[in-house]
Amino acid sequence: MMTEDLAQVLEGTPVSMKKAMDYFETELVKIRAGKANPAMLDGIVVDYYGNPTPISQVGNLSVMDARTLTIQPWEKNMLQPIERAIIASNIGVNPQNDGNIIRLFLPPLTEERRKELVKRSSAEGEHAKIAIRNIRRDAIEHIKKLQKDGLSEDAAKDGESEIQDITNNYITLVDRHLEAKEKEIMSV
Repeated sequence: MMTEDLAQVLEGTPVSMKKAMDYFETELVKIRAGKANPAMLDGIVVDYYGNPTPISQVGNLSVMDARTLTIQPWEKNMLQPIERAIIASNIGVNPQNDGNIIRLFLPPLTEERRKELVKRSSAEGEHAKIAIRNIRRDAIEHIKKLQKDGLSEDAAKDGESEIQDITNNYITLVDRHLEAKEKEIMSV
């Protein structure tokens, strides 16, 4: 029974860490690196007949070029609500509405803005690492409790060592993602 509990801890830990990692990756995508990406509009909701609806469900999002996104609403009367939602979202882009389509021209990033974005990415990375370390701490506490309840010391040590290996892998993954994002942000 003890080894089953240990197996549960060893199986559950990477699953939890993967969730933390997925959240981190989602947050990184939202930090725009000067290149047009429809994902930067994720999280923006439009008032669609009284229902808050993701922007991607009221129109067609497409990338015109490296610095231009377009939104083609499926209904013409959605132009204003989409425009208002983008302005309210504070993503630092002013929508241009020509009566048919909304264009978002992304301004080139200044050196200062790039450094700000790198800082924001690093902060997201730090949050992810903290989440991963908290998951590690909980797993190790659980193993120590199992040891108190009769799990052998060797099994406990092996379990803790495995948890630490999993943690190290995820922390390395966070660092790799941050490195790639920094390169993306700093490349002009």
